[in-house]
Amino acid sequence: MPLHYHFAAILYQQDTDSLCHRTPVPAKRYRKLYISKRNNVKPTTLDCLGLPCPQPVIQTKDALESGAPVVEVLVDNEASQNNILRFAKSRGCDAEAESTPEGNYKITVHNSGEPSEKDDFDPAAYQCSIPPQKHLIYVISADVMGKGSEELGWALLQTFIQTIKDVTPLPQKILFYNSGVRLVTEESGALGALLALQKQGVEILVCGTCLDFYRLQTAIKVGQISNMYDIMNAMAEADQVISPH
Repeated sequence: MPLHYHFAAILYQQDTDSLCHRTPVPAKRYRKLYISKRNNVKPTTLDCLGLPCPQPVIQTKDALESGAPVVEVLVDNEASQNNILRFAKSRGCDAEAESTPEGNYKITVHNSGEPSEKDDFDPAAYQCSIPPQKHLIYVISADVMGKGSEELGWALLQTFIQTIKDVTPLPQKILFYNSGVRLVTEESGALGALLALQKQGVEILVCGTCLDFYRLQTAIKVGQISNMYDIMNAMAEADQVISPH
């Protein structure tokens, strides 16, 4: 064998041996690489707000079985949150939950990628009893809060309205009549808070007769013009009426 062929054969053998005897990468390193990669994956979002049990779990199950690597589920009650966490654990999936600024719950489930027996799922195991939501309304019948200084009363009412978003549950409706209608027509901190509440689904009803009286019919900036029948009906249907006056 020519000398250069002999050296080439030795080098090839050494290279092959090194490939066959490489030290395996530790499992912990693989897990770190996997976690880093999965954190960059765009999640599949499921909006399950308002859905009764076990629908949030069923939708989560379907998303995972369709191959979604990461699933984010939005629910509006703790029972549904706990059910999804329990289901994820049963499938070997990592999951974490957090509260949202709107007072709901977001559960992030990382698909384990492990096959599971589809027939072993029992929806009845994820039923939950959710108490009916309290029908709450707020009534604003003046542009000040309390008696005494009108300047102080105006400032107090501004703070009161801006704090509604932080109290659970949110009201279904906020009613404005008499001089309270000024709050929906004038630029203020309260007006900004009311616009945000309206985006969150709070219905804002404003007395049309009162707007006419104060000549503010065309100045309304939030809510919808209503009448005495709707205002009285809303009060009659409410479980609780809250007023700062």
